[in-house]
Amino acid sequence: MHPRAVVAKAVKEGLDLIAVCDHNSSENIPYVINAARKENLHVLPGMEVTTSEEVHILAIFDSLDNLNKLQKIVYEHLPGENDERRFGVQAVVNENGEVECISKKLLIGATALSIDKLLNLIHEFHGLAVAAHIDRESFSVLSQLGFVDEKIKFDALEITPATGFQQARIKYKELSSYSFIISSDAHFLKDIGTAMTKVLLRNASLTELKMAFTGQNGRHVLE
Repeated sequence: MHPRAVVAKAVKEGLDLIAVCDHNSSENIPYVINAARKENLHVLPGMEVTTSEEVHILAIFDSLDNLNKLQKIVYEHLPGENDERRFGVQAVVNENGEVECISKKLLIGATALSIDKLLNLIHEFHGLAVAAHIDRESFSVLSQLGFVDEKIKFDALEITPATGFQQARIKYKELSSYSFIISSDAHFLKDIGTAMTKVLLRNASLTELKMAFTGQNGRHVLE
């Protein structure tokens, strides 16, 4: 999953826009963006953060500066050190396939940030907050809390390809006010492009994506 390979597979699959969201870390993102500069592919910088409730939330931004602000806080609230024998080596790899450094953070762990606190930070830094894989039996807002609190301002909800849009709309009728997205949630190269969401946008940008999630100016998610 080094940057150039990720970009090459995304281009091969005909994707126009991807968001790279490593667990609790953004250190690989600049190199993916660099690898995509000469390709017809737009990369949104992001992160999949594990809250103190053990809920996975996607934080997606339009700039590395805003993502880095969140990264600093996430690392400050992420205890523990990685055990390479159990969880593997966490390499930061540049666009040339060279290892820049090895992360010692326990990226698989949960942060001390609550859902409320995390969403406030994401929106403060002008990002989008998406509840990840809500239909899974672990690490989802529904598995951990049992419901989606309307006071928690998610911008969209992600469902897995196994459920799909049609079944999700039947199963989660109480969530009809939210936009749903489906992604590959790829942890291996072969999975990139196996699932995607078609969105009607004027251009590939976070601003356009935000309008699509709220159905503004003709932008919308094509379910």
